[in-house]
Amino acid sequence: MDGSAHNVEQVTEDKNWRPGDFSSLTEALDHAALGVHGMTFFDGRGDAYRELRYQELRERAQSIARRLLALNVSKGERIAIVAETRPEFAMMFFACQYAGLVPVPMPATVTLGGKDSYLQQLNFLIESSKSRAAFATEEFIDLLRDASRTLDLEFVGTVDEFDRVDPIEGALPIVHRDDVAYVQYTSGSTRVARGAVITQRAVMCNLEAIIRDGLGLTPDDRFFSWLPFYHDMGLVGKLLVPVAAQVPVAYLGTREFAMRPRLWLTLMDRTQATISFGPPFGYELCARRLRTGNGGKFKLDKWRVAGVGAEMIRPDALNAFVDAVQGSGFQRESFLPCYGMAEVGLAISFGQRGIGAAVDHVDRDRCVDERFAAEVSEANRGRLAVREFVDCGAPLPGIRLQIQDQDGRRLRDREIGTVWVKTDSVMQGYLDEPVATAEVLTEDGWLNTGDLGYTVSGRLVVTGREKDIIIVNGRNFWPHDLEYVAERQPGVRTGDAMAFSMDNGMGERAVMLIQCRECNPKRRDDLQQRIQSNIRAEFSIDCEVELVDAHALPRTSSGKPSRSKAKRDYTASLGSQGEHLLRAMSS
Repeated sequence: MDGSAHNVEQVTEDKNWRPGDFSSLTEALDHAALGVHGMTFFDGRGDAYRELRYQELRERAQSIARRLLALNVSKGERIAIVAETRPEFAMMFFACQYAGLVPVPMPATVTLGGKDSYLQQLNFLIESSKSRAAFATEEFIDLLRDASRTLDLEFVGTVDEFDRVDPIEGALPIVHRDDVAYVQYTSGSTRVARGAVITQRAVMCNLEAIIRDGLGLTPDDRFFSWLPFYHDMGLVGKLLVPVAAQVPVAYLGTREFAMRPRLWLTLMDRTQATISFGPPFGYELCARRLRTGNGGKFKLDKWRVAGVGAEMIRPDALNAFVDAVQGSGFQRESFLPCYGMAEVGLAISFGQRGIGAAVDHVDRDRCVDERFAAEVSEANRGRLAVREFVDCGAPLPGIRLQIQDQDGRRLRDREIGTVWVKTDSVMQGYLDEPVATAEVLTEDGWLNTGDLGYTVSGRLVVTGREKDIIIVNGRNFWPHDLEYVAERQPGVRTGDAMAFSMDNGMGERAVMLIQCRECNPKRRDDLQQRIQSNIRAEFSIDCEVELVDAHALPRTSSGKPSRSKAKRDYTASLGSQGEHLLRAMSS
């Protein structure tokens, strides 16, 4: 297959188009199956290896659903699915919907800590979710079998193997709005991953708001994505949104993108996609792999929404991408910052379409000392220390947002505090964790996002994770600011540094771990001293800098930096002193 059918596919049923206003995911797929669109899957060479129209997806999902119901399972029980970017995942996910069962996407990566770590992670997630069966593709099935060896499951295998199970006869269960649609495990960037329980009502509420208001979709839009299905932005934003909007979507595996980032641009050009999202590091990685002057080889003028989110957005990463694709027709105004989390399905706020990433320039010292984001005029930006934050836009319709201090007092514009939201798309809670649920979700439905930020005339600006804040001598520092000092050094890449605070018995101190590829001892020492000196000059604090091996820093399954795990690992490496600190951290 060359993907040509995907390229020339024309919209023929505009009059039947519905912008996500469905009561359930099954109703959404039922309607999408009436049209001509579907999914195209590309391999690492950029060749289309599978076309899966929504009509076929519905037929396969219903067929698998009848086989699932032949197992010894009851409505609402959970099914683990290794969420590789392949058609089998989409089939199994929607099969669970039709069967009245609850899919639980599992990470599909073994690079973060190696095979043993991945097996432990899979075992934990399958056991903690109380899944009754588990599925994977051929590539992951041996790992899945190893991980589930000690668990009592009804079935462990591939979709093809499952086709040998005899299906039940008769009608499929009726899906209700208050039924659980899926369990989405959070990335666990500041703690152990927890399963957010999302109902049909919640996800459909979020999907309709994304389609109508966040993206302003039309029947002529088409998606492209390399984001993993086990992350909320990939699952909800790039699997469920296209189905609910009845528009075509093309996929490239996350690993294939990481190996050949240029494929993102090649396939955006070939499929003439209008919408694609990525975290900042994705845009930066793509820019880094493009040779100067090669951007004009791609035709990207159809790319009207270049969504960016999932982690802190740094303007320089977006600027580097714009420079790299110069001559392609890509417009800086296509960038669309957004903010969200698995606990609300996906999206909380979107920037304004057509203006690009709006940047708020604030007085860094007042942020640190007063928790106040004082705007700095262009005339004063050379005189004051300035911090740049990207405006994440206004909350979607139906979402209420507040910034609160630690005492629960609602803050005014530009006062920095904890971001709280209230919406019909909020989770029921964390799976089988009532205490953890009560810590973040109030009885009247307000969710503590765990993020810090401020508002400006109703728009949200996110400044970082609350648990990541480094407090030294009563001053609040964002780890991103310290890390950026290191990442400006030659040989240190974006994502190579992680900063956190530790108590040395005399108070908090800043610590930074930096992945270093330099072998020369003198150059390593020079780099260490230079970073410490620059941090002291910029922030007036001492920071302990430790150089570690490349790929040594821990990340979550979705690729976010896990500063909490980096801190635990570093503390443990300190021996007896570290054991004392670890006990203090857990008390």
